Amino acid sequence: MRVVAWGTYDKGKPRVRILLDGLRQNGIEIVECHADIWNGVEDKACMRKSWKLVPVLLRWIFSYPKLVINYLLLPKHDAVFVGYMGHLDAIVLWPFAKLRGVPVIWDAFLSIYNTIVEDRGLTRRLNPLSFIVCILEFLACCASNLILLDTNSHIDYFCKKYPLPPEKFLRVFVGVENNYFSELTSPYKAPQPNEPLKILFYGQFIPLHGIEHIISTARLLEEQNIEFTIIGNGQEKEKIDNMLTNYPLPKLKWILWVPYKNLSEWIGDADICLGIFGNSQKASQVIPNKVFQVLACGKPLITRDSPAIRELLTPEMPGIRLVPPADPNRMAEAILDMREELISIPPEVLHQNLIKTLIPKAIGKTLKPTLVALVKSPKGTF
Repeated sequence: MRVVAWGTYDKGKPRVRILLDGLRQNGIEIVECHADIWNGVEDKACMRKSWKLVPVLLRWIFSYPKLVINYLLLPKHDAVFVGYMGHLDAIVLWPFAKLRGVPVIWDAFLSIYNTIVEDRGLTRRLNPLSFIVCILEFLACCASNLILLDTNSHIDYFCKKYPLPPEKFLRVFVGVENNYFSELTSPYKAPQPNEPLKILFYGQFIPLHGIEHIISTARLLEEQNIEFTIIGNGQEKEKIDNMLTNYPLPKLKWILWVPYKNLSEWIGDADICLGIFGNSQKASQVIPNKVFQVLACGKPLITRDSPAIRELLTPEMPGIRLVPPADPNRMAEAILDMREELISIPPEVLHQNLIKTLIPKAIGKTLKPTLVALVKSPKGTF
């Protein structure tokens, strides 16, 4: 089977690389017809300054004529894959995929309306831009034969937000790049009684992550032999900076940036890693990259409880703690409880059975049967 990966998808995102690698590892030929417009743009939702936005928009608009011509010249193929974030790609591609008689698979991954308007509050609901984003997302859904999302919770959101049937969607977990994040070569070892417990968080400073709750948790535990490391930057940097200026925490280290390829070293050095703790609707719908990466490294994890995380984890699993959102007291309790549990963790790699289901080959295997059925169906629908 031959699948064309088409459009302006962001190859800097693990999600895109995992899906394409996963399909390749399951015997599907991937032909890329791609324009790189996102190089150097880490956080798209924060491109509110015109001097940042204009060059990207120009690259975006002018890439389409070449992409369309190149697509029409491609040899016969069975389907077209549009990666994240391909809202406009799916709409532009639709008539040409129709012309060639092939279905479109769009990895929506998440809702940009939910992200920009409802979660980050970068624009008001009644702002014309919010309306445009909503319409764009709906039209991209209509232009696609199959839409991929990372959780069933996100599928529920799309089906409630837009008049779309659940059969149009498929949940495909984010997964993890095991060439960057792999299990420890030796069993997990808890810190000795005289050694500090090392807590790690890394990620963008956005409402979904609930960084302020991590800071508050560190305050509650400042008398304990516990060290916090926070790696990140972003929308809420000023807010976090003010919190730490007004109430300094000597046992908390803040690092603005670490190369992606080096994150596994920081995970490996930590005793416990933190996920997300925000109280927004989006925070209840996602399982972020860091959760999969920490699990793949075989490290203990504390993150917020939600319908989405329950699709993957349960509180009964060794080395897992699920806490209510936006609750520093429960977060602090979970850290202290986990410190006691670490002493009795069984002498094997944590999460080892789960890890096998999260690597790119397993993610591609999840998608392949639905892809094959879609290609074989008479009109590219189920």
